[in-house]
Amino acid sequence: MKIKRVILRHLKMDLLHPFTTSLGKEVDRDFILVEIQDEDGRSGWAESVACADPFYKEETLKTNWHIMEDFLIPLLQQKEIQHPDEVSQRFAHIRGNYMAKAALEGAVWDLYARRQNLSLSKALGGSKSQIEVGLSVGIQPTIDETLRKIEAGLNEGYKRIKIKIKPGWDLNLTRAVRHEFPSIPLMVDANSAYTLADADHLAQLDEFDLMMIEQPLAHDDLIDHAELQVRMRTPICLDESIHSSEDVRKAIKLGSTQIINIKIGRVGGLTEAKKIHDLCQTHDMPVWCGGMLESGIGRAHNIAITTLANFTLPGDTAASSKYWPRDIIHPEITVDNGIISVPDTPGIGYEPDHDQIKALTLHEKVYTC
Repeated sequence: MKIKRVILRHLKMDLLHPFTTSLGKEVDRDFILVEIQDEDGRSGWAESVACADPFYKEETLKTNWHIMEDFLIPLLQQKEIQHPDEVSQRFAHIRGNYMAKAALEGAVWDLYARRQNLSLSKALGGSKSQIEVGLSVGIQPTIDETLRKIEAGLNEGYKRIKIKIKPGWDLNLTRAVRHEFPSIPLMVDANSAYTLADADHLAQLDEFDLMMIEQPLAHDDLIDHAELQVRMRTPICLDESIHSSEDVRKAIKLGSTQIINIKIGRVGGLTEAKKIHDLCQTHDMPVWCGGMLESGIGRAHNIAITTLANFTLPGDTAASSKYWPRDIIHPEITVDNGIISVPDTPGIGYEPDHDQIKALTLHEKVYTC
């Protein structure tokens, strides 16, 4: 497979509703859409999940563009690629910049699958024809509004509810949710909002029979999470702390986590996501796929990776209509009673909506070889 052109587009999409976490509020989404074309004119698609600001991770849209343009794209263009796994090997000497790497690698995976006349899920080794998904509910102005959001999601059949928490918006909220919905699969996500000094406070969450608490402590921590897990019955799930299978190996050895959230962008791509999946499977540790407010392109990649066997917990890949007035793919991603049917057409299984992409593009650059 010889890469002939790489096209980077800066898109801006307005969210249907603001999405608030302990890190801040998002009302729209700036991201880089990647298109890679081969010598036959076929295209593979992916997106960078880096935000405009360095609040979730240190990467941003602008730093991703710079890294892709000045370092990663030239490496892609050096020689032909026989298999997408080669991309991460080619990028290995570039430190960090996981989201930039994942965006280019993801487009190569899509292109490879299309050339092989395989769905991306099958190219990755996935076996599921359907996946279960949950709903992530951001921080709402009131508890009552949170309850209404949850009720609406349950009525649509979502298989798990995640609520965002932060100091001052945790115990009373979770207690109210559990009182209103005593038996639903429920988890909380702190996005690194606490420290180990809050361990006794966080341990009070044990009374609510939660599936997990996601990333309660620092974004780069493994040590304190291990100590916190000893003091809590609720399983800890790591998100921001995990960038590689090596991070997972250390977390397992330390006892820092019982569940791993795999985000393709955060771990540097689909190849590394598969390695993490496989490692967790050997340790009987469940994984699930987290979300980054992706467009339909990114959601399609999430659907594909979730078809691997050890993705046993519902992920965050909700329907397009939950977030966007109009997505950039057709058909849009839909959820039927908490289930997404996995497409079996070549590549990601959804076609880019070129008119909508053009309408939302703020800047575009083409790189040829």
